[in-house]
Amino acid sequence: MENNKISVGLDIGTTKIVAMIGRKNEYGKAEILGIGKSKSLGVHRGVVNNITQTIQSIQQAVQEAEAEAGLKIEEVTVGIAGQHIRSLQHSDYITRANSDVVIDEEDIDRLINQVHKLVMLPGEEIIHVLPQEYKIDGQAEIKEPIGMYGGRLEANFHVVVGQVSSIRNIGRCVKSSGLELEGITLEPLASANAVLSQEEKEAGVALIDIGGGTTDLAVFKDGIIRHTAVIPFGGNVVTEDIKEGCSIIEKQAELLKIKFGSAWPGENKDNEIVSIPGLRGREPKEITLKNLSKIIHARVVEIIEQVYVEIKNYGHEEQKKKLIAGIVLTGGGAQLKHLKQLVEYITGMDTRIGYPNEHLAGGSDDDIASPLYATAVGLVMDGLKRQERKRIEKEVEELSATAAERAEESIVQEEVVMEVPKKERKSFLDKLTERVKDFLDNAE
Repeated sequence: MENNKISVGLDIGTTKIVAMIGRKNEYGKAEILGIGKSKSLGVHRGVVNNITQTIQSIQQAVQEAEAEAGLKIEEVTVGIAGQHIRSLQHSDYITRANSDVVIDEEDIDRLINQVHKLVMLPGEEIIHVLPQEYKIDGQAEIKEPIGMYGGRLEANFHVVVGQVSSIRNIGRCVKSSGLELEGITLEPLASANAVLSQEEKEAGVALIDIGGGTTDLAVFKDGIIRHTAVIPFGGNVVTEDIKEGCSIIEKQAELLKIKFGSAWPGENKDNEIVSIPGLRGREPKEITLKNLSKIIHARVVEIIEQVYVEIKNYGHEEQKKKLIAGIVLTGGGAQLKHLKQLVEYITGMDTRIGYPNEHLAGGSDDDIASPLYATAVGLVMDGLKRQERKRIEKEVEELSATAAERAEESIVQEEVVMEVPKKERKSFLDKLTERVKDFLDNAE
């Protein structure tokens, strides 16, 4: 088995760090070979705040995954999230010198590079520039402008912005763990790739990924990402509230939430009580499940309402922008009982829980198909796609080289050149990965 056909996703979360090793099987599905999980100690709300502890947690997760798969991990695809991520809509245009020549990749690159020159707040950098629709000489709603004629090329962009220092810190942790950075991906996009179908993205859907420290939102419509947001609350604040409200330790609060927690207080009868052992020599505590649910309900409502404000900011209430497929919930927080019903009640939108099993190979373990691992599965898929792209680029270069040699020998130059497939444009994230790598190499 060739090692280069294997992709590793590293999900650095607030509560857990997951390393997942996967490869493509003959049906084009992702087959998970190994998975490692460790408690995340140096991350707060998606941002690294203790490099040494994060490195230890990464190494532990990676070793576990390596032991299960029987392989050595060298490169990883890392997800970035955190409260510093924000997005904005932006329109820009270029005027072409010669409108008699068809629009090509260079024109689009020129337009995208122009967006990168936008002035950001100090310390912020553009992470993603995602073209939405193009306009050529005033003609709107063009999805693919390459090959068309026109003098003025215009486009709407979805621009994702984040803090450079946070991205570099993640790069530093990966590098110090003895790993190479293969790629960087925005976590809401990775989760979306793992749990959403193409039909949902076309119809319009909001993906809500409820993690430990943050809740990520990605809105799709007409197959294109339209809005992203990171809300700095997640499952941890719910645990914190239970701890405060019931005067118990965090470990017990987390267990209570998982075992007995519900987002809907009406479900519990008044006489349902759970007894919690007291600390060393103290009396056990009795907590009614109704009270527990009330505490959870209050915080979850707050999180959902904040997400709903973001969905409204995108413009869901306009007829043209309506999200027909509703909401998909994923992430560890999506496992909370009756959450689906509460989300439907607050937003009035159809809701389902998103499991990353659509792109997984048939015999995959049920644990892996849990919403908890949606981001990790998405990162593995992203790594596999990136490898595929590199392979195609390599073939294109080889073909170009042989085509050039043959062209010297033969007069039939045009026919040979026509065989060369189109080289894919480098995404900005690939360029960002290279820049982070360069920065880390120079900082050594």
